[in-house]
Amino acid sequence: MEQLLNLLNQAMNENMLRMTISGKRHTEIPDKVKIRPVQLKGQLYFQTCVSDGKKEFHKNYPREELLEQIGEWMRQDYRQLQMDTTVQSVQAMVSKKGKATIKQRIVPQKRQAKPLEHNRKKRYLLEEGTPVPFLVDLGVMTQEGKIVKSRYDKFRQINRYLEFVEDILPELNADRELTLIDFGCGKSYLTFALYYYLTVKKQYRIRMIGLDLKRDVMEHCQELADHYGYDRLTFLTGDIADYDGVDQVDMVVSLHACDTATDYALEKALEWNAKVIFAVPCCHHELNRQMHSSLQQPVLKYGLIQERMAALMTDAFRADVLELEGYRVQVLEFIDMEHTPKNILIRAVRQEEATPEKKQQMRQKLRECMDAWNVNPLFYRLRLGGEDEKDTD
Repeated sequence: MEQLLNLLNQAMNENMLRMTISGKRHTEIPDKVKIRPVQLKGQLYFQTCVSDGKKEFHKNYPREELLEQIGEWMRQDYRQLQMDTTVQSVQAMVSKKGKATIKQRIVPQKRQAKPLEHNRKKRYLLEEGTPVPFLVDLGVMTQEGKIVKSRYDKFRQINRYLEFVEDILPELNADRELTLIDFGCGKSYLTFALYYYLTVKKQYRIRMIGLDLKRDVMEHCQELADHYGYDRLTFLTGDIADYDGVDQVDMVVSLHACDTATDYALEKALEWNAKVIFAVPCCHHELNRQMHSSLQQPVLKYGLIQERMAALMTDAFRADVLELEGYRVQVLEFIDMEHTPKNILIRAVRQEEATPEKKQQMRQKLRECMDAWNVNPLFYRLRLGGEDEKDTD
């Protein structure tokens, strides 16, 4: 173990690229810890990143403090360590008795990277310098593929969205044509981005449908899709709650659908047993009208506070219902809060359903929470309202 710590003591500097600690020894800790160097006010720190499955947590350590923490992790909690620097790769396995087996490999000169990877120019899934037709028409790119400075936030948002999609691609069956629906797609710049990324960059076979109430906008989007040669991308005019144009869907997207339109989109996704769901809700009014609590009145008497609490609770209840229906759910920050407050992304991937007993426990706890706030969200009523009626019979 001392040999490993001495090696880390020498290698943890500005030439380090990344480190991953994994192979947990007990269940109540995160699966892995990711570490990277960062510059803060001109000083070198090391940032750790762990996830609880729903949210990522970051902490910055001075070098000596992190070395001490790594020693503790490897003695008690984890058995594997992988570190990459600009000149070498290190792998270590630590036994229960604390004995470390270490493998070092020198990185070939031609593959050596520049230090402090996070300070280098970020590489996006849609790269600058490669013209993308719809981005050019949006005014995000020039004809030469250069990002227009005033539209850089839009470019970052599009790529951030695609990064969230890339994370779940292993969950989708790449051996057949996939069906995707984008509810409330509006001007559809993210719809075009997703279609382009999956078909052109990743070579997936997909059929994609964009649906919105605005006929003139959908007609224009269809003209653009035809112009780009996107022959499996169709735009339709219609209401989310009434749409029944397909029998099976692999991925449902609902970005900024207003108020309860998100609930109908989620309900449709469950009807189709969709493998993946992406929702960025918008304009939360329903619970704000319902929510009241004598116990919480000192907080709720402030209208702005109640409005924001209602919005957060609406999305939390949506995520809870999806979990109850057999999905692994993450509530993530879509883009920086400075750009828009409507930045919560609900990402859900279908897993095996819980046992009836477990589902009953989850539903009872959810019902108790809703009763405490005197709310009855639409998505809950759509999925479980009938079961509540059975319980009262």
